[in-house]
Amino acid sequence: MDNQSSVSEFLLLEFSATWELQILHFMLFLILYLTTVAGNTLIIVAVVLDHRLHSPLYFFLLNLAIQDLGSVSVTVPKYVIGSIMNDRRISYSGCVAQVLFFVFFTASDVALLTVMAYDRFIAICNPLRYERIMNRRACIQMAVIAWLATFLNAVLHTCGTFATPFCSNIVNQFFCEIPQLLRLACTDSYPIEMGAVLFSIMIWFGCFIFIIVTYVQIFIAVLKIPSSLGRKKALTTCIPHLIVVSMFSLTVCLAYLRPSSSMSSSLELLVTIMYSVLPPMLNPLIYSLRNKEIKLALSRLLTLRSSSNNAFFFCTP
Repeated sequence: MDNQSSVSEFLLLEFSATWELQILHFMLFLILYLTTVAGNTLIIVAVVLDHRLHSPLYFFLLNLAIQDLGSVSVTVPKYVIGSIMNDRRISYSGCVAQVLFFVFFTASDVALLTVMAYDRFIAICNPLRYERIMNRRACIQMAVIAWLATFLNAVLHTCGTFATPFCSNIVNQFFCEIPQLLRLACTDSYPIEMGAVLFSIMIWFGCFIFIIVTYVQIFIAVLKIPSSLGRKKALTTCIPHLIVVSMFSLTVCLAYLRPSSSMSSSLELLVTIMYSVLPPMLNPLIYSLRNKEIKLALSRLLTLRSSSNNAFFFCTP
């Protein structure tokens, strides 16, 4: 990263010259961010505090909620603060950190969704051995491997992106996004990043194929369940995960397989929001709305909180 001396800071997406539109941007991103933080925090609190949710399914859901919090916290707060203070600048090191952690959390999303598909496969297709296979140690090992592997992947992408000198510092996006940064490179040759991209595509494609094959076997096993209640119960635990996988895959494909040269800045911003902000915000809604255990856990926690407040009120002289 010797090119740091040539570019000391970057300028993110230019804010609207109209103050009203600037405030609208601020309010939109702030609402999206606070909704995401609130939803994922509730899931984390429910899984941690309710012992009934101490199972592999909710352990991985806890990891997914942490990932969602991380992915939006890397990008949105900087843009929200910058929009209200009318400051587009981000330091070189801040841009490096954004790329590193955004790629890390995005890749970990894929890894965790793949592990969750395997968990559902064992639970439905091999229920008698579920507790033996998906024991506490195995779940922790899978989570640690997922986090470590995606962090190394993020380091590779970050090094590949910032290995070439930049001829401009104007990033046409609300955060430091790799495709936008590569457009600023002084040369069209960035072999390290291209190699990292090809490697990631192979891994992501492998995960996607694994999830598809897994769900084909799951649906075959579900159709063999004799009772309709049993089939409904099995599908209830799979449908939210399948919706999340589909939503993430569609938004990422829309973001990276689009003809970016023919898109306006506003449309490009909307597409980026769809893959970087909406999935983390909608994930807790999808899981909580379709999951009775989480709703009951949150209800118990709220009831306990209310009871504690009432007891404090009546005991206070």
